[in-house]
Amino acid sequence: MPTSMPRTEFIALMAMLAATVALSIDAMLPALPAIGAALSPDDLNRAQLIITSFVLGMGLGTFVAGPLSDTFGRKPVMLYGAAIYTVGAFMASKAETIEVMIMARVLQGLGASGPRVVAMAVIRDLYAGRGMAKILSFTMLIFALVPAIAPLIGSVIIDLSGWRAVFYAFIVFSAISALWLALRLPETLAPENRRPFRAKALRSAVTEVLTHPVVCLSIIIQMLCFGMLFSMLSSVQQIYDVTFDRAASFPLWFGGVAIVAATSSILNATLVERLGMMVLVRAMLIAQVVICSLMLVFGIAAGAGHVPPDVFFAGFVLWQISIFFQVGLTIGNLTSIAQEPMGHIAGMAASVISAVATIGAVFLAVPVGLLFDGTPIPLAIAVLLEAAAGLALTRLMMQRDAERSASPTLR
Repeated sequence: MPTSMPRTEFIALMAMLAATVALSIDAMLPALPAIGAALSPDDLNRAQLIITSFVLGMGLGTFVAGPLSDTFGRKPVMLYGAAIYTVGAFMASKAETIEVMIMARVLQGLGASGPRVVAMAVIRDLYAGRGMAKILSFTMLIFALVPAIAPLIGSVIIDLSGWRAVFYAFIVFSAISALWLALRLPETLAPENRRPFRAKALRSAVTEVLTHPVVCLSIIIQMLCFGMLFSMLSSVQQIYDVTFDRAASFPLWFGGVAIVAATSSILNATLVERLGMMVLVRAMLIAQVVICSLMLVFGIAAGAGHVPPDVFFAGFVLWQISIFFQVGLTIGNLTSIAQEPMGHIAGMAASVISAVATIGAVFLAVPVGLLFDGTPIPLAIAVLLEAAAGLALTRLMMQRDAERSASPTLR
């Protein structure tokens, strides 16, 4: 379906909607010590749940957002999601206990799921195959640049007005993106292509997504890739603070890492039509296995006093770059692979794919964060295992895809 919105503006809007998630996570990182001290002084590690509870709510919300968008259209679901997100942000700004804060962040995540997952369905409405992967690459580029400034924005707001003011910034950002969406984006799902919101139809769609071997494997690999990212995000502020005593410069280092890592989306957009999506995913996972193995050895040597602190810090920063870098070469491609056979149920497929991958990644990331012992070693072990499992599954997915292509009954 064509859209009157210029392609550049379309990419910018989709990126801004997706960036709501990055802003809601990364702008909170500098606030975690202050929130932990204020709301959970007896167990500072619980402050990490402010990050993962948002991601959990977002994952749960995607189960509903996609089916609703298949029934009522893309725009209404995204706009109502923005409203729920705003209510959650306001509740968080008033929280007096860590439990209320976590509940508010779950609600905020539920709201964010509307713009996030339905934006992917909008892209699928308008593009397909490697063309879709290219659009997603440019969207991910802008999405990846948000973390470059989000911690610094959060830090400045905290210095000026305290950590509660960060949530008011979220409200303003959401209002701007919702207004842009309402005024400029036409509805991309034609009335004749909408699916009734019936339990039987939903079960049929879920079954179709989860029984497709390539789609299923893609979801699991996405879960592992997101698990690497969320594990790093949960622990990274504490590592800078406790391990390396660099809390004051954390926003600058984080921003620099994000800018360097954002080049992965440019690289993906350049190479994906030439090499294919799976080749790039496998190459990045192979690289991550090697880098994580080196980081684990490096961390053990540093703990034994064989590596100077500054050298250890430099190694950690390079490893952090590699984890963020892999997002640009894996998530967009895996999403495109999973969505390609599901164009006739794009909204529901986007929901199931995003929800399962995101919720699964939260369950991988939470224990990793709670295992923080003052060193990056637990994180390195977890990410190495996730990368190795993802790499093994890519080979299986390629085999399943080849089998389906070769079988006349499955084509």
